[in-house]
Amino acid sequence: MPEDVVHLDEADRRLLNLLQWEFPLEPEPFAVLGEKLGASEADVRARIRRLKSGKIIRQISAIFDSYQLGYRSCLVAARVAPERIEEAAEIINRHPGVSHNYQRDHAFNLWFTLTVPPGRDLEQEAERLHAESGALSVRLLPTLKLFKIGVRLDMGGEEGVSRPSESAPAGAPAPAPPEPLEARDIAAVRALQQDIPLEPRTFAALAADADMDEDELLARARAFLGRGRMRRFAAVLHHRRAGFAANGMAVWDVPDARIEAVGRQMASFEAVSHCYQRPRHPDWPYSIFTMIHARSTEECERIAADMAAQTGISGHTILYSTREFKKVRVRYFEW
Repeated sequence: MPEDVVHLDEADRRLLNLLQWEFPLEPEPFAVLGEKLGASEADVRARIRRLKSGKIIRQISAIFDSYQLGYRSCLVAARVAPERIEEAAEIINRHPGVSHNYQRDHAFNLWFTLTVPPGRDLEQEAERLHAESGALSVRLLPTLKLFKIGVRLDMGGEEGVSRPSESAPAGAPAPAPPEPLEARDIAAVRALQQDIPLEPRTFAALAADADMDEDELLARARAFLGRGRMRRFAAVLHHRRAGFAANGMAVWDVPDARIEAVGRQMASFEAVSHCYQRPRHPDWPYSIFTMIHARSTEECERIAADMAAQTGISGHTILYSTREFKKVRVRYFEW
C-alpha cells in the first residue's frame, strides 16, 4: 500500500460508497446515513470529520450540470515548455473558471477545464489564458457528445472502479437550451455548492447563508435533481489517498462512422467513469475520451487492452496525470 494511503476499516468503506452517490437530501442526513450503516448520527459525523482531516474526502456538496445553469465549459490541452510548466499552471489556476488542472505525460502536457458564465466568451477566455501563460499551443476540446459521466470509486475492494452511473440513453436528443434561473434558485445554487458543515441539520446551516429556510433549500435541491440542473449531491474523494493511484485518460482514434456505437460500448465498462466524444485536430487524432481510475498503472493498462479488444479500436494512448495543480468545484454565480 502506498505510504500516503490512509487505512480504512469496513465501516469507512461502506460510508464512503454511500457518500459518493446517496447523500440524503433530508433535514437530518447523517442520521439517515447512520440508519443505513447501523451507526449513530454522531459516529457518522465523526467518521466523516476524520476522513476529511485525513484527506480522503475532498468535499461534500452539489455537483451541478454547468450547461443547465447557463454556463459553457471546455477541456483545454496546452503544450507548454517543460521548464515553464509550473509558472504556466500558476497563471492558469488564477482564472476563477478553471476547476481542474493537471500535468500529463504527453507533448500536450497541461490539461485544464475552463467554465464561463453567461455573457462571457469561452473562446476569448481560452485565448487570453493561452497568451498569458505563454503556452506554445492550445487546443480546445469541448464535449460533442456525452456517453457517460460520474466517477464513483468502489471502496469495497471489488475489481473495477466505478459502478454504472450517468450514461446517456441511446438516441437521446440534444438537451434543450436551459431556462434562466430565478434569483431564489441562484441563491440556492450558491448555498448548495458549499462544502457542507458537519452539523446534525447541515442543510439548515446552508439555508441560513442563503436567507431561506431549510425546507425551501431542500425543495429547490430536489427540483434541481429532477430537472437535471444538479447531477447529484455527493462526496468527491482524493483518488490517490483513497488507494486509486492511476489516473489514466485513455483517448481513442475511432472512425467517425463508429463513434456512436463505440462510445456507448466504452461507456458500458464498469471501470470507465467518463466517456465523451471530442473534436479532432491535425495534431490530435483522437475522438473518444475515457477516464479510468485504477489502483495501479498495470490495472489501467489491462482495462484499456480489454476495451481495445472488445471494440476493435487499436489506435489509442493513455495519458497519466503526473501532477495535480488544481482540483476544485466550479463556483457558480460568484464571478
